[in-house]
Parts: sequence; structure tokens; C-alpha cells
Amino acid sequence: MEMTDSLNPNRHLKELFVSNLTGSSKLEIIFLITNLSILIPIRHCIGFNNGINSGSVKKDDNANGIGKNLQAYVLALIVDFLFIAIPYILFMTVMAEWTYGSTILVILLLLFLKTFNGNQFSLQEGGMDSIRANISSYRVSVMLVTCFSILAVDFKIFPRKYAKTETYGTSLMDLGVGSFVVANSLVSRQARGITNMSIRNALSSTAPLIILGTARLISTTSVNYQVHVGEYGVHWNFFFTLAAVTLLTSIINVHPSNCGVLGSLILIGYQALLLFGLSRYLLSEERGNDIISQNKEGVFSIFGYWGMYLLGVRIGRYLFFEDNIDARLKTTNWTRTRAWALSLFFWSITLLLDWFVERTSRRMCNLAYVSFSLAVSLQVLAIMMMSDYVSGCKSSVLEEAFNRNLLASFLVANILTGLVNLSVDTLSVSEVSALAILFAYAFVLIFGIGFAGFLGIRLKFW
Repeated sequence: MEMTDSLNPNRHLKELFVSNLTGSSKLEIIFLITNLSILIPIRHCIGFNNGINSGSVKKDDNANGIGKNLQAYVLALIVDFLFIAIPYILFMTVMAEWTYGSTILVILLLLFLKTFNGNQFSLQEGGMDSIRANISSYRVSVMLVTCFSILAVDFKIFPRKYAKTETYGTSLMDLGVGSFVVANSLVSRQARGITNMSIRNALSSTAPLIILGTARLISTTSVNYQVHVGEYGVHWNFFFTLAAVTLLTSIINVHPSNCGVLGSLILIGYQALLLFGLSRYLLSEERGNDIISQNKEGVFSIFGYWGMYLLGVRIGRYLFFEDNIDARLKTTNWTRTRAWALSLFFWSITLLLDWFVERTSRRMCNLAYVSFSLAVSLQVLAIMMMSDYVSGCKSSVLEEAFNRNLLASFLVANILTGLVNLSVDTLSVSEVSALAILFAYAFVLIFGIGFAGFLGIRLKFW
């Protein structure tokens, strides 16, 4: 026990540092998400992808780096780091107090670049190729915010209002797991109409997630790593939630057109149970000795995430893969308009639920949190689709590399975060040192995943 304590002597202080938080306002979340999302369309305006065979993010997904110019690739990756990673970190840390003003500035910058570059590269009628690029940008944006946040939250320069809330409320980091579930559901096998996955295949696809979840549990326990029990429970974690959602969706296999109805019924039933006493049980500090009581947050929130996933499948089917919609009509204008409309709809639902039913709670994954996650995810997707109105490249090398290895990039980010926390007292470093560590972490993560993309390495877990 003494050895594990010596590996992480400030464990309890670090746990307290991320406990009992209430989040920020929904308006600030809207502005911050807008701020961060616009950075990628701005990067597209710069268009520094010369000499790289990047084309479409969907073409030849398993291609290796042969035929690509390594020097040009590295230079493009550096540009991505400077124009995407560094601003992301700055906006989430030292510039957090100027969120509203900086959002206005980045919007004006995007409008200026659009005017300056002209509109000869507009893809607003580009159809599915353009939509695929927009989806990839959206998925990568979600992953980058998640990867940067999981380390930044351990430093004092990361505002506590952006860290995960204890019981009720909304924050940037509350969006992590919800946005990841939505991002995967929108383009899932079910959304694409592939509904014949067997239980054997489902078990095969969830096995890596269960292994990762078990490995995380063993590693965090063995080195006495800080874990906030109120997030998922004593033994539960993010990977187990993903595995459970995958298994449930495979076992109860319904047509994608019916996923919305099933998801809504699950969420309404779960919310009713919360209102009739389940929420008090989940938010209480008392835990029994049985496995369910020990991990009550993780176990019961599965129903919320499963319902969220099913709604995401139905929305993805509607926006991208609906059989009864003429492919000629499914331009990016068509999808963009409906993405904005759905985002506004779910924002309205979130406010109504928050005011009249139950406040938003990531910890329980209640109905308001599901609506909140869908609203923000669709908002990010709609903003990414604004890239079609500006000239430049469809995608950056960073986006293509991360899109190829989304869950693997999250795994690498977790490993790097653990190494930093075990090597540095994150609570005592200066602001300058904290930024330097975060920039170095982002550089290693981006170039590691970038070179994996250059070599054509693809690790798919979910």
C-alpha cells in the first residue's frame, strides 16, 4: 500500500479538486462549443495540404503512407497543431474568461476568410462526399476536446466550471461520454441499415472494450490513481458503458426506423423511475457490498446511454441514410438545415426538461442530459458543415488520422494523461508550466496518431 501511495501521493487532493462542482450556464456552453467548432472550418480555409494524397476521408480508408510526401505531411500536421490544438487548449484554459468575446472574434475571422478567399470551392451541393467529410470533422472535434480536457482538468488553469458536475448541472466535460455515444450512433451499422449482426459478432466487437475497461480498472488500482467514484462507481468506467450499449443494441435488434420509438420509450421509462426514487438512490453516498450497489451510477446510466444511442441511430438514419429520400435531394444544404433544426429542437427540449421535469445530470444520464448531448452534438455537426461555404481543403491530415483511430486516440490520451499525473504534481505547477505540459502532451498525441495515419495503421474497437 505504501508503494502505491508513493506513486500518487496527492491522489485525494486531486479527487477533491474535481469533486462537488456545479458546472456553467447553458449559454456559455453554446458559445464555447461554437468557439471550438469554428476552429476547424477556419483551418480548412488555410488549405495547407499540398503534396498529400488526402482527398476524401472516406476513400481508401486502409491505405498506407506509400505515395504520400512525408515532409509535406509533417508540415501539414504542424499547421494543424498550431491552428487547431493550441487554440483549443487556450480557449479551454487561460482564455476561458473571454469565451463570449473570443467566439465573436472567431466568427468574424471565418467570415473574413470566406470573403477574402472567395467561394469558388463551395461544396454546398456536394452530396454525400462532402457530408462524409463534415461528419469526420465533427467526430474528430468531439475527440480532440475530450482528449485535451481529460488532462487539462487536473491543472488549476482549467476552470472548475468546465469540469464534470457532481450531481446536477452542465459543463464542457459533462459532454464527453454523451457526445462520444452520439458521434458513433449517427454513423453506426444500425444507422446505415446493417441490422444482421449476430450475438457472436456483438461479443467479438465488445471484447476489446471489456478488455480495455478491465485494463483501466487494474492499472488505476495498482498505481493508486485518482478516480472520482461518484462518476461511474467503484469499478465501472467509460469502456464498460460502451460495451454494454453495444451488447444491448445487438441483442434487441430493431430496424433503424423504429430505433427512435424504442429509444424514447426507454428514456421516458427510465426518467419515470428516476422521479419515483431512483435518483435519490443514485445520488446518495451509501453503497452496499454487492456489485450493482458498488457501481450503481454506471449500471443504471446504461439505460440513458442506450436510449441516447438509439435516438442517435434514428437521427443518423434520417440525416444521412434514409432509403425513401432521393439521393439527389440529400445535398449538404438539406442535411445542414435539418441538423440546425434538430439542434434547436433538442436545445428547447433540454430547457423544458431542466425547468419542469428534472435538472440535467450526467451522473444519472437522465432525459435532460440525453437531450443536452444531442443538442450540442448536432450543433457541432451543423457548424462543421459551414466549411462548405469557404474555399480551402475538405479535411486536414489531423482529422483524417484521428478519424481512422478514434477510440485508439482516446486510449493513447488516457495513457499519456496517466503518465503525466504520475510524473507531475499538477496542482502545484505554475500557469506557464501547465500550458507547456498541455502543449507537449497535445504535440505527442497528435504526431503519434498522425504518423499512425500516415502508415495506414487502423485500430477499430467499436
